[in-house]
Amino acid sequence: MENEAMWQAIGKAIRVATGEEFAVRKCLAIGGGCINSTYIVEDGGRCFFIKLNHASGLVMFEAEADGLREIAATGVIRVPNPVCTGVAADSAFLVLEAVDFSSGSKGRPEDLGRHLADMHRVSATQYGWRRDNTIGSTPQVNTPTDNWPEFWRERRLRRQLVLAASNDYGGALQRKGERLLARLDGLFAGYAPMPSLLHGDLWGGNYAYSAAGEPVIFDPAVYYGDRETDLAMTELFGGFPAAFHAAYRESFPLDCGYPMRKTLYNLYHILNHLNMFGEGYLGQAEGMIEKLLSEAG
Repeated sequence: MENEAMWQAIGKAIRVATGEEFAVRKCLAIGGGCINSTYIVEDGGRCFFIKLNHASGLVMFEAEADGLREIAATGVIRVPNPVCTGVAADSAFLVLEAVDFSSGSKGRPEDLGRHLADMHRVSATQYGWRRDNTIGSTPQVNTPTDNWPEFWRERRLRRQLVLAASNDYGGALQRKGERLLARLDGLFAGYAPMPSLLHGDLWGGNYAYSAAGEPVIFDPAVYYGDRETDLAMTELFGGFPAAFHAAYRESFPLDCGYPMRKTLYNLYHILNHLNMFGEGYLGQAEGMIEKLLSEAG
């Protein structure tokens, strides 16, 4: 087992967090996302899911663990239980419950839709959250405010546009983006959403079904905001069947303006993909802004 000192330190952190003996005896690398390295570790009796990153990623992991606790506290949808975080041998780590996803059970998308609707009924007094976190590897600012259009303009779209400018995506993107920011309030005329508890990064790779068929969501970018932002992302890259959408809408119907705002909310993720992965997303971002400007009148 490579880097034995690191795994010994992680095993000790697990012992301290759980109050039970644990020593890493087997470590299996798991394929996954492009941001973290992931592993399953075992001691012959228990097993845990581990995320690793550079030591500077500790704050990101701490925020993720807090987000999982925020969702878990609702009792309405399952997440992997966060065990502990720390730094070992210059690597930040996050230890999570290892949920068994190995069964052939596919679960019921209707259950996922209803559980997500229940989570979105959990509200707060303001938009945002008590701490910042990340969307992918990009810092996500969650400073609370009472004004949702302001939150979306300043904490989401403007920050992505500023980052895009620093990445040399200027010109038309910035000109159109500034026009959209100036006219954003008009896209919310007559609409004032409650601050719902959000997953924040709900694409098809961030949910699965346990061996018992229970829907489980993970890798959140938690904050409180318009629930339509979660729904919009479920439609951005696919992976959520029609039964999911039907069950959600039956449980918690959407406002008639959702189809237009869906583009506005998904623009945030496309800009983030532009900043993370490159100019392949530039044309899509500009096209979305043009569509929104035409809607804004």
